[in-house]
Amino acid sequence: MDVDLRDLELLHATADVGSLTAAAERLYVSQPALSQRLTRLEDRLGMRLFDRQGRRLVPNAAGRRMLAAAHHIFGELESAARDLKDIRDGRARRVRFTAQCSTTFPWLPPVLRAFRERVPDADVRIETVPDDDPISALLADRVDVALVTKLDGQTDRVTLTPLFEDEMVAVVPAGHPWASRKYLTARDFDGVELVLYDVYDQNRIPSFPLPIPAQSRPARITTMPVVTDLVVEMVAGGQGVTVLPNWVAAPYVSSHGLALVTIGARPLTRIWFCATRPGPRPPHLEAFVEELLARLKARLPPSP
Repeated sequence: MDVDLRDLELLHATADVGSLTAAAERLYVSQPALSQRLTRLEDRLGMRLFDRQGRRLVPNAAGRRMLAAAHHIFGELESAARDLKDIRDGRARRVRFTAQCSTTFPWLPPVLRAFRERVPDADVRIETVPDDDPISALLADRVDVALVTKLDGQTDRVTLTPLFEDEMVAVVPAGHPWASRKYLTARDFDGVELVLYDVYDQNRIPSFPLPIPAQSRPARITTMPVVTDLVVEMVAGGQGVTVLPNWVAAPYVSSHGLALVTIGARPLTRIWFCATRPGPRPPHLEAFVEELLARLKARLPPSP
């Protein structure tokens, strides 16, 4: 694909301000020149990227997809620039941490407090990674420590330390018919509307198997970004049911009026691991891993 950074800057600016004239002012180029660049880009791609709505240019489906790529690329460049500045200034004592399938970290503050007592001059960054794929991010040196449960063909290239076993549970409103059930079967999911993280989108390559019994036939699956609050709000608002790790869902039970229900006569469980790159770890990174293990390895999954 013949696309460069200037093309992505054009897309970002035009989508942000809604016109080529305003985008040209932001990018310090003339409007005719910017218009020609957009035309050439659309010609190379073989499709339009913007639709006109009144006086505004609005990204269409193709434009939105290109913008998603642009945001990712610009984010990576900004992260690289910060890292290079830290290296240049002698402040490379940082830990970049991510957790798979979760955007809630109620257990993290005690880890950070203990770590900062041991290494007060180190920085900790909580990172999001594309496609909820922390193993690839580890191997590409975009994160240093990851909390993972979905293992793939690359996991033999990282160091995995088992932490704890957790149960996958159905999450429903407290008044839902399932709330009083001892456990759910495959047939219970037939005709049900599911709300899931977009890593379960079956059109993605690769896609993860749905977190429900294999024989189930749900009516519709709505997927959305890996933002736990968003999924929980959808369920609490009666827009479907979801399946989450118990320890991720449990903090929302009281605040959102939810119930957690076991899936299967034998609970559906997963093992969580601490993942790092192989080889010796710097002292500050070793200290962070030790504190993470100390607080999570002995941890029991919360009760609903």
